[in-house]
Amino acid sequence: MRFLGLKIIDIYIIKKFLGTFFFAIIIIISIAIVFDVAEKVEDFLEKEAPFRAIAFDYYLNWIPYFANLFSYLFTFIAVIFFTSKLAANTEIIAILSSGVSFKRLMYPYFLSALVIAIMSFVLMAYIIPPANVIRKDFEYKYIKSPIRNTDKNIHRQIEPGVFIYMKSYNTTNDVGYKFSIEKFEEGVLKSKLISDYVKWDTSISKWSIRNYYIRDIDSLSEKITTGSRVDTTLNMFPKEFKLMKNHTEIMTLPELNEYIEQQYMKGADNVVELLIDKYQRFAYPFSTFILTLIGVSLSSRKVRGGIGMHIGLGLGLSFSFILFMRFTTMFAISGSMNPLMAVWLPNIIYTIISIYLYRLAPK
Repeated sequence: MRFLGLKIIDIYIIKKFLGTFFFAIIIIISIAIVFDVAEKVEDFLEKEAPFRAIAFDYYLNWIPYFANLFSYLFTFIAVIFFTSKLAANTEIIAILSSGVSFKRLMYPYFLSALVIAIMSFVLMAYIIPPANVIRKDFEYKYIKSPIRNTDKNIHRQIEPGVFIYMKSYNTTNDVGYKFSIEKFEEGVLKSKLISDYVKWDTSISKWSIRNYYIRDIDSLSEKITTGSRVDTTLNMFPKEFKLMKNHTEIMTLPELNEYIEQQYMKGADNVVELLIDKYQRFAYPFSTFILTLIGVSLSSRKVRGGIGMHIGLGLGLSFSFILFMRFTTMFAISGSMNPLMAVWLPNIIYTIISIYLYRLAPK
């Protein structure tokens, strides 16, 4: 520990911080599992889910997902709880009286927050997505289908200058109804196909377009072609319409980046949601430092009301932080705000608040 410049008091605070953090996670997760089992026990019994699958395929993969989902809140509660106890026992006063500055006191806190932030980022970017594949597969078999049965009003670009439209798509039989293809050159419509429906033919791995007519436009002249069936290859596949709900949860960060590029090229309308998901994987771990600083600044002073007062103030701030994140995300989805700004704006504002509280704390 010498290379980190740690002293005995630093190790003491780190142990308290991380110990309280993991203890809070264990307690909350244990309670959550009890309620979740009570809610889903009928599904388990009705579908005859094996105990091994329930324990290892579902809950073993559900625990890291749930723990990371609220890790920043657990961090905040841990900081508030054990720092308030230190303040109530006048240990904070003793540390500061020994010549340790408040700035130096933050070092073990930030070191602990760094451990939690790195752990949270690695979980979100690389570990939880593969675990979600197993968990969602269990849900599909024994609880409820996480796959959408139909999509409506699908409009997307499948390659540069080529757009497709379907009024609806049924994932059960891989049929898209009221199907059309438009081809543009330099922004000018050159060809348009309209059909009753399109169906994926598994025997030839092609799309079969039924009851169609095609308008080929050349300057002022048009050519009309009709037919009952034509088989063709299109840059789209049935699996794209069978995505799980919240399907980005099963994508690692590299996979998500690749998927975003594909959706950009196709002109998909869900790019903003994908970008929000990507930016959140960086912003959420960073919020660990902000909430740690706020927690220490609020709870390091011994006040009338003790731990209860600190926890009340802390929870008020943390829930307002979560609520603010939800609001900015909604603005980004509606197109009123840039996705990057929407995700990072709460961090920016609460960083300013945390610095203000930090400056007040030593006084």
